[in-house]
Amino acid sequence: MFVDFLLKLWKQNEAREALIWRDQPHTYGWLLENFELWLKWVDENVRPGVVVALEADFSPNSVALFLALAERRSVLVPLTESVRAQKAEFLSIARCEQTIQFAAADAVTLTPLAGDGDHPLYDRLREIGHPGLVVFSSASTGKSKAAVHDLIPLLDKFKLRRAAFRTIAFLLFDHLGGLNTILHTLANAGCVITVKDRTPDAVLGAVERHGAELLPVSPTFLHLMLISDAHKRHNLSSLKRIAYGTEPMPEHTLKKIHELLPDVSLQQTYGLSEVGVLRSKSKDANSLWVKVGGEGFETRVVGGILQIKARSTMLGYLNEPSPFTADGWFDTGDAVETDGEYIKILGRTSEIINVGGKKVYPAEIENILQELEAVAAATVYGEQNPITGAIVCADVTPSRPLANSDRKQFVDEVKKHCRQRLERFKVPLRINVVATYQYTERFKKART
Repeated sequence: MFVDFLLKLWKQNEAREALIWRDQPHTYGWLLENFELWLKWVDENVRPGVVVALEADFSPNSVALFLALAERRSVLVPLTESVRAQKAEFLSIARCEQTIQFAAADAVTLTPLAGDGDHPLYDRLREIGHPGLVVFSSASTGKSKAAVHDLIPLLDKFKLRRAAFRTIAFLLFDHLGGLNTILHTLANAGCVITVKDRTPDAVLGAVERHGAELLPVSPTFLHLMLISDAHKRHNLSSLKRIAYGTEPMPEHTLKKIHELLPDVSLQQTYGLSEVGVLRSKSKDANSLWVKVGGEGFETRVVGGILQIKARSTMLGYLNEPSPFTADGWFDTGDAVETDGEYIKILGRTSEIINVGGKKVYPAEIENILQELEAVAAATVYGEQNPITGAIVCADVTPSRPLANSDRKQFVDEVKKHCRQRLERFKVPLRINVVATYQYTERFKKART
């Protein structure tokens, strides 16, 4: 069995809390029993090798069913409410043959679909008798890319036991980082703590109520936590570690988190839909320099771009050409600086603003903008310009509401700070004062 290593561990820890859902605990004994029930249900309703969309969040039954479908060699396509506007597109791209939907009460509905499950990458999985996983990510063009994984290499890395934590399930069910959180926790007899929504108060309230020790989140979430003062309203004494990733971390935000929570370890993580989540080690708590890799991963930097080779690398895209180099490395598109074994992630090459032939990384400018107490949040992006190719623009949210008469003074103050701290070509030429901080449902910056 593909998940035998999990079942043996759960049997040894039957009385321990495995998952807290809607503030109700479910033990490893419950999970083990319901995994067996879902196996029987899958045998009756889903043929091996079928492409199945699993529309859910991290509920007890959805986790048990996910593993039951994997055990019976399904090709899994997890989806959440965050992609509801793209749901039809995703079902079509993945050629889904069935969809399984979980209602609010954790009840399940199985519906046949028009997809034929026909693709050479799926054929490879069926030939070797392995379950598959399809994960969607956004390309620089905005078109969704569908990465197909052999699920077995992704599961295998969890066979090596590591520390068990009580962990908040912040990253989503259809995100490889979210699945990594769940599988890592359940493979080490930890406890998964689910949240009803992902606002700072809801998440930190769950930390307080259930004694969470590990909080894996995005830098955007941490920034929202700071500007909302949510950390002041909740007891976070149980927290041992905050893991952050999915986008560049502003150095200003990192230092502030370290000052406010000095006893909490801060760990930068790195992962991609195409290769999985790598092990990582930050140079120190205040540093954005990180060493990534670990067993099963190799890394190299070519032309300032990080490349990865891994056992868990995807088989390919359903709807895009192969992204691999001639010698089998995956080009991440992440520009980095290097310092021995450590790298510093500058940003996606697709987000670089080319000003008269000079590269501008949005994260660098955002960090400078957020140094100002008058600035609550900032998002930097480029706009086309006939003379320089592009200009730097910024949407800036003030720390307090501004009257129309105060806006010019605020913008002048922001520009003056940028001129003092940045090279001239990096200074934003257009600054838009916006009332709210713009971010996606995955709590990542939404760049215009």
